[in-house]
Amino acid sequence: MVNLLLLLQDQAADAAVVAKNTNALLGAGIGIGLAIIGAGLGLGRIGGSAVEAIGRQPEASGDIRATALIIAVLLEGATIIALVFALLFKFVK
Repeated sequence: MVNLLLLLQDQAADAAVVAKNTNALLGAGIGIGLAIIGAGLGLGRIGGSAVEAIGRQPEASGDIRATALIIAVLLEGATIIALVFALLFKFVK
């Protein structure tokens, strides 16, 4: 009887570990997807606004281009950090 109870407890512990790993994978996938979608939307908006601003004021194209590039680099940095955190959550057990 005691052996049967020990066997059931071992299976329950294994099921808990598998469930925790599955939830970690799901969370990492959702986090990576949201980071990529957000970066795509942000970069599209930056590019569209920069082109529109240059079209309205062509003599300031250098300043507008530099500002848009700086903002895009900051956005990419935040996206890479989000991806690294999501992958860390995936591999942490």
